Amino acid sequence: MAVRIITDSASDISQERAAQWGITVMPLKVRFGDEEFLDGVTLSCADFYKKLIETDEVPKTSQITPYDYSQEYQKAEDAGDELICFTLSSGVSGSYQSACMAADDFSENIYVVDTKQFCISEYIIVQRAVELRDKGLLAKEIVETITEEMKRAHVIAVFDTLEYLKLGGRLSSAAAFAGNLLMIKPVITIEDGEVRVIGKARGSRNSHNMLIEFVNKTGGIDMDMPICLGYTGFSDEMLKKYVEDSKCLYEGHEEKLQYATVGATIGTYAGPGAIALAYFEKP
Repeated sequence: MAVRIITDSASDISQERAAQWGITVMPLKVRFGDEEFLDGVTLSCADFYKKLIETDEVPKTSQITPYDYSQEYQKAEDAGDELICFTLSSGVSGSYQSACMAADDFSENIYVVDTKQFCISEYIIVQRAVELRDKGLLAKEIVETITEEMKRAHVIAVFDTLEYLKLGGRLSSAAAFAGNLLMIKPVITIEDGEVRVIGKARGSRNSHNMLIEFVNKTGGIDMDMPICLGYTGFSDEMLKKYVEDSKCLYEGHEEKLQYATVGATIGTYAGPGAIALAYFEKP
């Protein structure tokens, strides 16, 4: 009996990485006006940011349906496999509820986990599950271990512009104008499954310092667990600068760092030029 792992594209795990890990990433739907795409399948990250920049319309994402989940569950049941479904936070999407509704029609070998995260912090939780699967743990053992470990998962991000928060209705035009004029960069994290602004920095160096302070306040990075750095847009130059500015956090463990392009779930509100770090704090 094998253990299958599925998750959603809000995790920013690419289809290529999913194939390497032997998991399934189910795409959320992304709509630009009348056009609808499958995140990471019929709409690449590059195309998403191109459309985001070229249009004044704010894209919308829609949750994965119970029917879509049931299709994947049926494949596992037909093969006699166990399955663990990791969803983005129930605080921002109904995908978790959809996954649970679908599971009601199947055996007890289907497990649904609300990661209470999304973006690259969901990424590292799923990656950790893959590590445990590859060590030979059963689905129940993986879920029990992950449920405890994901309490230590964090993500912190810096937005380069306030423009897309304004377009998405999360910030007034006046506040966005003033913030951009003063080079204010919001620093965000995910707490209790929802996005929280934890600070505002002036300029890149100050924002990088805030990220370092956040990591230190949580007790530092557990280098034995997955670590992921993410960026939005077409260029990773800002991310490279952050890695250089914060090398004190990773010194001697550079080989542990991995990188991902952040997709539609956060990219809609961050716009290009944002950077993010996801990690597990030290136990």
